[in-house]
Amino acid sequence: MDEIIRTHLENLRSEDKDLQNKAYYALIEATDKPVGWAYDVWDTMVADLRHKDNHVRAIAAQILCNLAKSDPEQRMLRDFDSLLAVTKDERFVTARHCLQALWKIGIVGKAQQQKYVDGLETRFNECVTEKNTTLIRYDIIQSLRNVYDVVGDETIKAKALAWIETEADLKYRKKYAALWKVK
Repeated sequence: MDEIIRTHLENLRSEDKDLQNKAYYALIEATDKPVGWAYDVWDTMVADLRHKDNHVRAIAAQILCNLAKSDPEQRMLRDFDSLLAVTKDERFVTARHCLQALWKIGIVGKAQQQKYVDGLETRFNECVTEKNTTLIRYDIIQSLRNVYDVVGDETIKAKALAWIETEADLKYRKKYAALWKVK
């Protein structure tokens, strides 16, 4: 890992929000492709999913999702539940940032995809009692669409459409279905 990346990693916990944001964007860009230093930071990112600062939690979740493509040891299978827990964060914006990044795990491999789909299915069903049910469900269906657009797996589409059909409110069923251009 070069010194620039190391500095960005240190700045993720900066109290200077501008510095923190610059570090975040630089690391997201760096991890858009596989990197050799994923395991140098992996455990720290997993630990940061429980950090006291919600910005640090959101950043850690998004970076971990990006690092899934740099994970030949498949640590994501072990740590996915920690990421899924962030989708229930007390700060909804943090939860949503994590939820919107999870699709990057679903495109890495079949085992990761299965863990991802199973986790989202549980989340789709259990969020019915939460304040932001419709936003959570929308993000889940969008996430599945993102995975489908990359891998083209018809079982992903079938699951999404089946989950949409379980929505009791016709207005939201139509909104979710629009993501799949289903009439």
